[in-house]
Amino acid sequence: MIVKDFAAFAVASRGGPLPDEVYDAATRALVDWYSATLAGSGMPPAEILRRALGDSPGSARLIPDGRPADPRAAALINGTASHTAELDDIFRDGIYHPGSPTVAAALAAAQRIGASGERLLRAIAVGYEIGDRIAAAMQPAHYAYWHTTGTVGTLGAAAAVAELLELDTERFAHAVATAATNAAGLQQAFRSDAMSKPLHAGHAAEAGLVAAFAAAEGFTGALDILEGPVGLGAAMSDAPDWESAVGRLGRPWAVTQATVKNHSCCGHTFAVVDAGLELRAGGLDVQAISSVDVETYTTATKVAGYTDPQSAFEAKFSIVYCLAAALRLGTVRLAAFTPESLADPELRALMSRVTVRASDEFEKDFPGKRRARVTVHLADGTSVTRARDTRKGDPDDPLTDAELRDKFDDLAVPVIGEEAARSLGDALWAARSAADVRDAFGPHETAGAR
Repeated sequence: MIVKDFAAFAVASRGGPLPDEVYDAATRALVDWYSATLAGSGMPPAEILRRALGDSPGSARLIPDGRPADPRAAALINGTASHTAELDDIFRDGIYHPGSPTVAAALAAAQRIGASGERLLRAIAVGYEIGDRIAAAMQPAHYAYWHTTGTVGTLGAAAAVAELLELDTERFAHAVATAATNAAGLQQAFRSDAMSKPLHAGHAAEAGLVAAFAAAEGFTGALDILEGPVGLGAAMSDAPDWESAVGRLGRPWAVTQATVKNHSCCGHTFAVVDAGLELRAGGLDVQAISSVDVETYTTATKVAGYTDPQSAFEAKFSIVYCLAAALRLGTVRLAAFTPESLADPELRALMSRVTVRASDEFEKDFPGKRRARVTVHLADGTSVTRARDTRKGDPDDPLTDAELRDKFDDLAVPVIGEEAARSLGDALWAARSAADVRDAFGPHETAGAR
């Protein structure tokens, strides 16, 4: 049974310390998750959930103010916040944002039991490993209807918490099996301006946490839930290759293959945005642009296909808007989605001159590569082209630690203040040496919170 194979891998990995590069990658994942969560913590989805559910004190903490909360509520609310600003990480081959549900669940559980930083990082790595391999096996058919972060994220979160609780193979397998039957998240939720998409990540974190804690007490799941005739694979995919997924475990560890988002929008826009930023950095006269042709893969044109976005949500899922923002503003982070930017007449005019089409050449490489080509035609009749075979932040063009620190500062300082951001950032980068995550991370969240 496949869930037992995943569980056996996790348990066997406890025989010694993980490779240093895995701890390093898990640390980067933790830092990046905090960046995204702080950015999303003041946005309506998380704020509404805090009002609705944040009044049940417990052993975990809410971000950004460090308010005590029941671990389930913390996983749900922090997980939702982490996916709201569209700044959370990606596992490219799985079309999946593993950090939002996995880290949200693991952190809430670690705070409940007073785990060390090393145990938290190990749990994150295991949660990524199992979730990412399942996600990759389910694609691309799964993504036609399902939001992988809400579906597979439930299993990744359960695996992370099961590892944190050091469950044996049998109970670990039951945790993942129970999580699988709670997998949910429909694509339709982000084809309109709704708050359900970030909630997918929060629900996955909460459901995974519940599955693991329940399994620790003997709660059982259907151990053939992945490969069974009416299981996850049959219902949500097209004959996924589970044996190959198991065979890839730890080769290399999936957490080392994460894409760190460099822009505050849908990842399907990134190759286009990166090409636009390169053109701008090369001295392109934006005022002289007469038209722009964009070629990319089919899924990008569908998921990020808004042509006249009227809200920040729609703009984040609009290739034409994100490219226009890159050319006009030189950034596609949070500042690109303010009401002022959305109403900028020059940006809107530039957006109207962008044409997007799907390319068979790029489609055949999806999801392993996210390619795009941007051709800018100028008023004098000349044109200039930039092509991207990957995205800045992908494993083959990663953000450096320094660039990740800059991203954290850029997103944390406006929320909790410069001093608190520096203190929290230092603690996160040193997470592996923390004796108790409650002491290491908690105090910094309250120092300068808005």
